[in-house]
Amino acid sequence: MRRIRRGGSYLRVADPSWGDPLSGEHSRIRGGRWNAPGAFGVVYLNASLDVARALVRTRLEDRGIRPEDIRPEAGPVLVRTRVPDDTYVNAVTDAGLRSVNLPTTYPLDGRGKIIAHGVCQPIGQLAWDAGERGIACRTATKGAPANGEELAYFGRHSLSVAKTEQFATWFS
Repeated sequence: MRRIRRGGSYLRVADPSWGDPLSGEHSRIRGGRWNAPGAFGVVYLNASLDVARALVRTRLEDRGIRPEDIRPEAGPVLVRTRVPDDTYVNAVTDAGLRSVNLPTTYPLDGRGKIIAHGVCQPIGQLAWDAGERGIACRTATKGAPANGEELAYFGRHSLSVAKTEQFATWFS
């Protein structure tokens, strides 16, 4: 596995009811792109506001809801945090993707389809078992910028909330 240096300001889209929006417990139970259900916790973070907005649009559209239909107090909050500057598994560059046996077209396969979570989860497990801090990756979120990134932070060390912004403030 190749590594890439990342750190600094990252964003988490969170439900306003979550007691700890920077906990990986929800993904530990349900799984996600880089972790199978029941395996280990991951805090999925966005590297930019454009990626966070695209994530919300996609989630809402998948449910037949438009962002303007959301009551401002009920919409997802944006949690800002600082991630430790360190090396993370590289699923961003072509060389990094090849090192984890993903195509350089990631997040798409050779037919233009999104690569399934089941393909990425074993890579996440290998990284977890190797003691890695997380995986920096190209975003698979529909409508995100082509160079958009996410960070699957493994939560071996807890993150703290730097700032929380209400939906009406950050999404518009």
